[in-house]
Amino acid sequence: MNALKLIALAGVMAVSMSALAEGGGDRAFEKMLSANTRAMKQYAANEGKAAPVVKDYEYGMKLDVVKVVSVVRPAVACAVVPAAMTYEDSRGLLNTIKYTVAGECRQRGG
Repeated sequence: MNALKLIALAGVMAVSMSALAEGGGDRAFEKMLSANTRAMKQYAANEGKAAPVVKDYEYGMKLDVVKVVSVVRPAVACAVVPAAMTYEDSRGLLNTIKYTVAGECRQRGG
């Protein structure tokens, strides 16, 4: 009976951790994006350039990437997660683009 209770408790904990990870992942990404925005403002100032404005990627958007300056890595999750990239275009302008990608799903077992 104790083993059954332990398995049930583990199942409940796994479901609640999954729910927390989903909401927590968005908060963690926003914190990382905020830190990246501050860092890119400083980078832009050091380079004598205008700070980039964060834009959401839209399907079909033409990107003129000459140099990738910074990447906000996607979360480790078995879901679609946000990511961001700051890059310099052929005119020397800094751009930051937010997009979604498939998270890196690291499941145990198999």
